[in-house]
Amino acid sequence: MSIESVDVSVTSPGRNFVTLKITTSDGVVGWGDATLNGRELAVASYLSDHIASTLIGRDEDRIEDTWQYLYRGPYWRRGPVTMAAIAAVDMALWDIKAKKAGMPLYQLLGGASRSGVRVYAHASGTDYQALANAITGYQELGFTAVRVQTGVPGLGQIYGVSAAGPGVRYDYEPAKRAADGRAATAPTEETWDTNAYLAHMPGVFDRIRQDFGTDLRILHDGHHRMSPIEAARFAKDIEPYKLFWLEDCTPGEDQTALRLVRQHSTTPLAIGEVFNTVYDYQTLITERLIDYVRSAVTHTGGITAMKKLLDFAAIYGIRSGIHGPTDISPIGMAAALHLDMAIHNFGIQEYMPHNEATLNVFQTSYTLDNGFLHPGDEPGLGVSLDEEAAAGHEYTKAYLPVNRLIDGTVHDW
Repeated sequence: MSIESVDVSVTSPGRNFVTLKITTSDGVVGWGDATLNGRELAVASYLSDHIASTLIGRDEDRIEDTWQYLYRGPYWRRGPVTMAAIAAVDMALWDIKAKKAGMPLYQLLGGASRSGVRVYAHASGTDYQALANAITGYQELGFTAVRVQTGVPGLGQIYGVSAAGPGVRYDYEPAKRAADGRAATAPTEETWDTNAYLAHMPGVFDRIRQDFGTDLRILHDGHHRMSPIEAARFAKDIEPYKLFWLEDCTPGEDQTALRLVRQHSTTPLAIGEVFNTVYDYQTLITERLIDYVRSAVTHTGGITAMKKLLDFAAIYGIRSGIHGPTDISPIGMAAALHLDMAIHNFGIQEYMPHNEATLNVFQTSYTLDNGFLHPGDEPGLGVSLDEEAAAGHEYTKAYLPVNRLIDGTVHDW
């Protein structure tokens, strides 16, 4: 048996997704997620123009060999486009292998280490009352962990805060189209003031603890917007509120910057959603500068690479916190859940349910029960693409915003 065909599709049921379909000579189909938000067509081209033909005739069972072939063979390594493309191939091959074995993928990864995967929801609001309403709504749904983001007085729309108002959940989509829903021609621009943020957020956490107690797991995302010394000060200021984690407190390219934060605070740290290989973590893991690995299976070379990364992290007592917003397709989410079920050093899983249009295009088997996800027991990943439905949602160009300081300087978004 061998790989007979490789097909790439781009669909946009409210947001853009890139999906890879690999079909074997005996008709087994595997699916992979190659979505890179705001740069989808770059990955689609990488797959269709440069990878697809090299896979035809290869043995679909040689997953490790194929991964190395795609990573080492082209000479130009790493980067989000390359690693998202490799991830899609890797997911599809694991999907095929598990389907041929007649079992859910997590069984091939060592079997279940838990009965379900604890997830955290995204609670946000332009002011505290809207945020509190969102937190209450999630608790009523059974969630025990929430990521909290709120507006900052004096600033307009900022990352992670829904503009739709209280009571509306899972609606945040930062990749912007034109106002009429058509293709965007350039990113929107947002304004940021770190001093205002640093002054505002500790008070928000204080009110949350007063209103919701200490049992609620609170997570927060700094989205790379603080300098190392600002991040150290912030992490120290919020220590009394015992966050589950502070995410992306400072840009992660300089791994040694996290040393300064660690020296000043015991607030748990998570980082890595923009990372795409184990080498981005080497210092962070060996020096125990973080507590949670935040990479996405979709952007970090797939199941093969993420399993190795998380096994490496486990040696140093570092746990998983796999990236899982709705710009990861249900295929990528399923891949994360199978890993979450199997690894020992699981921490928590990000979860934003996809909209109805997306779930009409992607057929899923994973289920949510009282704040815990399970990938289901269908053979393979348990997710497939309805190609006819997908064809009805044409790709529409969208961009993630650009961020500027009040004086106009471009800043990390």
